[in-house]
Amino acid sequence: MKKRQAKKSSGLVYVAMSADFIHHGHVNIIEEARKLGKVVVGLLTDEAVASYKRLPLLTYEQRKRVIENLMGVHRVIPQKTLDYVQNLKKLRPAFVVHGDDWKTGVQRETRLRVIFALKQWGGKLVEPQYTVGVSSAESLAYQEQAGISPVARMARLRRLLETKDLVRILEAHSGLSGLIVEKAKIQREGKTIEFDGMWESSLTDATSKGKPDIAVVDMHSRLQTINEILEVTTKPIVVDGDSGGLIEHFVFTVKSAERLGISSLVIEDKVGSKRNSLFGNTVQQLQDTPENFAEKITAGKRAQVSDDFMVIARIESLILEMGMKDALKRAHAYIAAGADGILIHSKAKTPGEIFAFCKEYKKFKIRVPLVVVPSTYSTVSEDELQKAGIRMVIYANHLLRASYPAMHKAAETILKYGRAAEADKFCLPIKDVIRMIPYESGS
Repeated sequence: MKKRQAKKSSGLVYVAMSADFIHHGHVNIIEEARKLGKVVVGLLTDEAVASYKRLPLLTYEQRKRVIENLMGVHRVIPQKTLDYVQNLKKLRPAFVVHGDDWKTGVQRETRLRVIFALKQWGGKLVEPQYTVGVSSAESLAYQEQAGISPVARMARLRRLLETKDLVRILEAHSGLSGLIVEKAKIQREGKTIEFDGMWESSLTDATSKGKPDIAVVDMHSRLQTINEILEVTTKPIVVDGDSGGLIEHFVFTVKSAERLGISSLVIEDKVGSKRNSLFGNTVQQLQDTPENFAEKITAGKRAQVSDDFMVIARIESLILEMGMKDALKRAHAYIAAGADGILIHSKAKTPGEIFAFCKEYKKFKIRVPLVVVPSTYSTVSEDELQKAGIRMVIYANHLLRASYPAMHKAAETILKYGRAAEADKFCLPIKDVIRMIPYESGS
């Protein structure tokens, strides 16, 4: 019986990194690795990075170009998951180099898998001391402070839809609420969970100004609110464009939105006086013809300059009780007209009709991302939406709705006690208000 031939090491040195922000910690690791042989960097793809934290500012190709030009890097290859094993089995490196900070915590299991894989061909794990004094969070904070160009911001929504299974959007109606969307995050199962972008709507904009949602706050006024949000944030913004108005007017709205760096306009297939969709047929609401609305979509797409800008068509058939067949017919027409996404709207208290639409939508030969706004069927989970085929979920009014009860309670408490002390428990400490938005001298 012939002896089984042992796998041999390739003599390469493997280093994995995401490298959105290059700092001296990265350089230190590469310097240690090059002492051992030819360095191959496994650069995490956008999909791999987005699976556990915020989408990188730079695209994979941009990050690859930077790493390729670092001294000591022999080659850069994509690492498509957080797990190293697939790449390690292909390369069979003599060494894997990683800082010693992953011996405990969420990366511990990944480290053990690397060690097990290396043993198959006699490879070794080398763990230099983690470089202190560097922080990706601090680098991200610096980037947020520095801001983002309109072009770069606009492109991020398409990148998110290309890299994430589900894009999570939260309503903002002011610069302050925009900052909440920008910074809110939690840790869940070793992953950083945060919102991917912001939603600005006529409802929340009008309500925050103390006015009804009947188009009394026009698009010009809303663009001022949007600009206030954009000035203090970096995440992409999706804007409720109502019906888009007349076709010739919608063309100019697209140009204005694109110029500001808005990633997408969502327009609904209704005509006539503005009425909030959640009223349904309790007020008079008229649906546009599929042909006219499709023409509006096409005109908007022709008017845009960048391929990154998106027009999302919002279908009101289920809201207006026109039936599933009508909704699906319109989806076909709007996709053919050039819509970049379909928002299927519902005011039902359960997601049943949304899931029914999704089931039929999966049969389409040509599909674009599906979007939902689960305001009335709020018990549905993101996992359920994702399994149904939804690509973007918009939480459309929650920050505005959350702010009113607290403000109202604080006001009543001051009136009740004739002083402010009892209202303090409903309020952010004044020192936190002052520190909330730090002022950097010379900035």
